[in-house]
Amino acid sequence: MSPPSVALRNMVALFGDGVEPYAPTPSDAIYDEPHRKLLRYRRSAPATGAPVLLVPPLAVTISCYDMRRSQSLVRFLLDLGREVYVLDYGEITYADRDLGFEEWVDDIVPTAIRAVSADNEHAPVDLIGWSFGGTISVLTAAGHADLPIGSVTAVGTPFDQRRNGQISLARRFGQLTGGREVTWPVRVAGGVPKYGVRAGFRIQSIDRELTKPWYIARNIADTEALARMQSVDRFMDTMPGYPGRFYRQAYRQLILRNEMFKGTVNLGPDRAIDLSCLTAPTQLIGGTKDTLASSASVAAGVGVLINASEVRFTEVPGSHLGIIAGPTARETTWATIADFLGSVRTPSQTH
Repeated sequence: MSPPSVALRNMVALFGDGVEPYAPTPSDAIYDEPHRKLLRYRRSAPATGAPVLLVPPLAVTISCYDMRRSQSLVRFLLDLGREVYVLDYGEITYADRDLGFEEWVDDIVPTAIRAVSADNEHAPVDLIGWSFGGTISVLTAAGHADLPIGSVTAVGTPFDQRRNGQISLARRFGQLTGGREVTWPVRVAGGVPKYGVRAGFRIQSIDRELTKPWYIARNIADTEALARMQSVDRFMDTMPGYPGRFYRQAYRQLILRNEMFKGTVNLGPDRAIDLSCLTAPTQLIGGTKDTLASSASVAAGVGVLINASEVRFTEVPGSHLGIIAGPTARETTWATIADFLGSVRTPSQTH
């Protein structure tokens, strides 16, 4: 097809169903309960490595790991020979306003880890989490020494908010006000509604939004470039919300009090997680252009996870979303993950 014909077809598609339909990797449900649907992705051949559980952050869909065929960490891990699972939290509404970190760290994720392990002859499970998914993975591993965890990978997960650019400024302001300008509206609304999350994510990438018309005009005959653009738009357009308690905890404990860096995260009067209790091999990955979790704020975790059998930090090029699902993630973040997973050896694998 000639470039003018491709350009015309793409122009029509942009105002229709899109230049490329969304085709998620096929999967089957292991169990399906509210905010805890566990999916196993289908393989065409038997697995040759330990199972992987992908832990998403809240306020995004599981498509962050499976944007499109060429931007799918899921398919990459399947090609590595792994059994791959993901937790789907579903929609978050006002009725979920009292859900906090405890539900994920002490229930949802541990239950999934045990189920994945049992589904694989009780093998240890490699956890991979992006953004808050990494935070949840680290807290789960630190808070439950009995879980069959083989390793933890946290991508774009900040530990020291003082080194986190725009958030460090908001943190200083919140310390002066007590954070009421954030916690009070969130309490009243029961959380951060999905429309607020979507708007916030677009604001974080305002340069992309402002230059989109020029990007489309420049790439109107480049179907691959337009498909990548639309996959990001689709991702942002389907973001769910945050539960009120979870968001208030994240703001107070993680941002204002910087508890991930201090080493003990207080989720409630009777629940404190000491990060020095994490012993599994751990990998931290930070992005050079990440405005939500600067590379320096991620690297700070190396000095926090003092009892992990190994802690690696790797800096890769890209933005917050780009490092996990961007067009160069395969050669950077995913290759780093593959190298780390290939080097991890549990006691049962070394005998």
